[in-house]
Amino acid sequence: MRIFEVFKQAFDSISANKLRSSLTLLAISVGVFAIISANTAVMVLDTYFKDTLSLMGGDVITVSKMPAISMGPTDWEKYRNREDITIHQMERLRDLSEGTSEIGPDRTYRTTRVTYGELETEPNIGIRGGNEHYLSNNAYNIEEGRNFLIEEIDNANPVAIIGADVASALFERENPLGKEIRIEGRRYTVIGVTEAKGNVFGSTLDRFVVIPYTLAAGIYGRNQNIGIQVRAGSVETVAAAIDELTGVLRAIRKVDPADPNDFEITTNETLGGAFDSFTGILYTIGFVIGGIVLLGAGIGVMNIMLVSVTERTREIGIRKAVGATKKAIVSQFLMESIALCQIGGVIGIIAGMLLGNAAALWLDSSIVVPWVSAIGGIIGMTIIGVLFGVYPAFKAAQLDPIESLRYE
Repeated sequence: MRIFEVFKQAFDSISANKLRSSLTLLAISVGVFAIISANTAVMVLDTYFKDTLSLMGGDVITVSKMPAISMGPTDWEKYRNREDITIHQMERLRDLSEGTSEIGPDRTYRTTRVTYGELETEPNIGIRGGNEHYLSNNAYNIEEGRNFLIEEIDNANPVAIIGADVASALFERENPLGKEIRIEGRRYTVIGVTEAKGNVFGSTLDRFVVIPYTLAAGIYGRNQNIGIQVRAGSVETVAAAIDELTGVLRAIRKVDPADPNDFEITTNETLGGAFDSFTGILYTIGFVIGGIVLLGAGIGVMNIMLVSVTERTREIGIRKAVGATKKAIVSQFLMESIALCQIGGVIGIIAGMLLGNAAALWLDSSIVVPWVSAIGGIIGMTIIGVLFGVYPAFKAAQLDPIESLRYE
C-alpha cells in the first residue's frame, strides 16, 4: 500500500469521526507544542543572553560583594554581613595588581531626574560613577564627544557622559556637547554621548549619566559598596588574572587564610554557566509536561484505532477474503496510527515554533528554528504511533475473515 493512500485513509478516518479525532489530535499537538515551544523559547533566550554577553568583552572580570546571579536557595544573610567593597580597596587593587588592566568602579549612586533648561527626564536615570575605563569595560562606544581624561578623574571635574536615552530626551533639537545639565541641583558639563545599545529583557541600557567616580564619591560618600571591573587582557589570561585578583583582594580585605573569599568574582563564563543551569531546568519542565501529555495522547491514539478496527471489521473481512495477508492488515493500521500521530505532531511543531519565537520578537532578538527538536518530534511521533498502534493493528490482523464478513 502506497504511503499517500495510507495518509488518505487516515484523513478519511479523521473526517468520519471529527470530534473523537480532533480531541486525539489536540492531545498530541499540545504535547508536542509544550516541548517545542519550551525548546524554542529557551533557544531564543540562550541566543539573546549570549549576544548580550558578547557585547562585554570576554576578558572582563567583575568583583562584587553579592553574587551576580544565584540559582536555588541562597543564604543572603551571609552575603549582607560581608564587608563592603570600597573605592579605597579598588584603588589599592589598581596599585598592586600587575597582570590586569583597565580597573575601574561600577556603581549606580542614584536613580533620579536630569534637567536641562526647562526640560527634564523621568526620575529613572541612573547616576553612575566611573573612570576612563568605564565605557570600554561596559562595551559602550562614544557617538559624539569624548571619554573622560585622567586629569578630570583625578581633579573630580564636574563633567558627564550621557546615555542615548538621556540625549534624546533633553537634546532632541540641539547638540548636547558643552551644555550644562543639572542633577540634584548640581551642574555638569556634557562631554560625550554614547551610542544606543537598546534593551535587555525589556530594560534599556541607555538611561544613565556617568560622572567621575572621584566626584561621585565626594558627593555620595567614599565608603559606599561598589563593584570593581577589571580586564584580564585576553580570554586566555582570565584564569591567571582571577588568581591574582583573588590573592590581592584577600590581602587588601585581610581575609584569614583558612576562611573562604568574602567577595564574588564573575566572568562571562560563570554567568553563562549559571544561565545554562537555568535553561536546563526549563528544558526539563517542558519535556516532563510534554511527555505526560503525550502519554495520554498515545492512549487516545490506541483508543481511536481500536474503535476504527471495530467500525471497519467488515472491510477487514473483505480484504482478507480477496487475499490480504496478516502482514498487510498490520501495516495498514500501523501506518494509519503513525499518520495520525504525525499530523498532530506537525501541528504541534509549527505552533510551538511560532509561540517560542514570540519571545524573539519581544526581545528584538534573532528568530531561531529548533531543527533538532523538530526532527526529534517527527521521530518521536513515529515511535508513539508504532507503540500505541501495534496492538490495534495486531487485533485487526487476528480477525476471522468469515466472522468479519458477517459483522454488521
